[in-house]
Amino acid sequence: MIDATQASSAFLLGLSGAGHCLGMCGGIAAALNLGGTRSTAITIAYHSGRIASYTLLGALLGLAAASIDIGAWTIGLRYLAGLLLIAMGLYIANWWRGIAVLERAGATLWQPVQRLSSKWLPLQRWPQGFALGLCWGLMPCGLIYSSLAWAATAQDASTSAAMMLLFGLGTLPAMLATSLGAARVQAVLRQRGLKIVIAVLLICSGAWTLYITAAHSGHSGHSDHSYHASREDHTGHSSHSAETAHGQSPQTPPE
Repeated sequence: MIDATQASSAFLLGLSGAGHCLGMCGGIAAALNLGGTRSTAITIAYHSGRIASYTLLGALLGLAAASIDIGAWTIGLRYLAGLLLIAMGLYIANWWRGIAVLERAGATLWQPVQRLSSKWLPLQRWPQGFALGLCWGLMPCGLIYSSLAWAATAQDASTSAAMMLLFGLGTLPAMLATSLGAARVQAVLRQRGLKIVIAVLLICSGAWTLYITAAHSGHSGHSDHSYHASREDHTGHSSHSAETAHGQSPQTPPE
């Protein structure tokens, strides 16, 4: 089940990526004239398809991560979750652009999807808008790919899906502002101060995740040591009891 930190971080990731979304997807939405002379149903369908693709991919990756039931794997994913939150915070604040590598890697995947999506242009009906949104959820975007990797660390299909659903909902204000021509909303979401605040919150969440994981790992290691020590004491006591039961009392030294 998704916790408060995961939920808030997922939504903030989507919201803080406003400038990035407007740069990559916003131009597409404006070019398609969504919410303009087209039907409002097409606009809603497009964004619903986009968010549905995030949610479905999150569920699939969460399911795949959960298929490996190894303690070290789980701890490793928790560390990865913390590091990804920090990396995305740095990316959003434009302090480090390492995540952009994922965009270049995803360009190969995007090419066949782009060819497929062209079949639904120009948009005339809402099913075309939904199908196009499903395809556009796969476009090469470092923020999307890193968010998917982060969601997969939950190791649960429903939790990972919920995290990506909230991420998608977080992107809606910026994307709808573009579709509907709300310049004032776009200006607010592009403000540097807002992005810095959200970036710092994400970095703090990542640092807290790393701290909790490290503390839990140390506690687990201590518990395992205590368990083995207890097992050894119990085994020794059982052997002594067995000897006594068979009339074999321990040897006592002669006087």
